[in-house]
Amino acid sequence: MLLFVGLGNPSPDNENNRHNIGFKIIDAINLKYSLSKQKPKFKGLLTTGKIGDEKVFAIKPLTFMNNSGICIRELIEYFKIDPEDVIVFHDDLDIIFGKIKTKFGGSSAGHNGIESLDKFIGKDYSRVRIGIGKPNGKAQVVDHVLKDFDEEEKLELENITKNITDSITILIEKKLDLFSSTVNNN
Repeated sequence: MLLFVGLGNPSPDNENNRHNIGFKIIDAINLKYSLSKQKPKFKGLLTTGKIGDEKVFAIKPLTFMNNSGICIRELIEYFKIDPEDVIVFHDDLDIIFGKIKTKFGGSSAGHNGIESLDKFIGKDYSRVRIGIGKPNGKAQVVDHVLKDFDEEEKLELENITKNITDSITILIEKKLDLFSSTVNNN
C-alpha cells in the first residue's frame, strides 16, 4: 500500500496559495480515481481507495505546513506503512513554475514541510517537487509562497494536475525518472 501526502496549509485564506499546491494535487487524485470521501483522521483529511491494483491512502495534513510530520508519523505507524512507500507532493522555489522533479530522500532545501517530515519519519520517502518559481529577493520568499496563483498560473496548474494524475500509475511503480520526463513532456 502507498501513501500520497500533499503539503499545504488548511486555512481557507491559504487555499489558492502556491504553498498549497500539494493539497491541489491530492484533491485531483481523489477526484480522478474516486477515492473515498475525505475524513478527518490522524490530524489530516484522509481518503482511501485503489488505483489499479494498488491500495492507496491520500492525506492533506491539517497540522499546517511546519508540523506536517506529526500527522504523517501517526498515520504510517497506525497502518504500518514503510516510509519508502510514502510519496509527497510539494511546492519548490528552486524549480521554474510548472516544471516537476522527483527524488528519493535528500535535503529539505529549507522547505519547512519537508523538514518536519524528515524529523518525524526520516528521509527515505519519495518527493514530487512542483516548481513555483523564485521571487527576486530573499525577503520576498514568504510573500511569494503564500501568494495566490495568478490567472495564468491557475490555467497552467490545471495542466500540471492533469499530467500528474494521468501519469500516477508510473509513480505508483516508483519509476521516478520516467514519471518526471512524462509529466514534463505533456
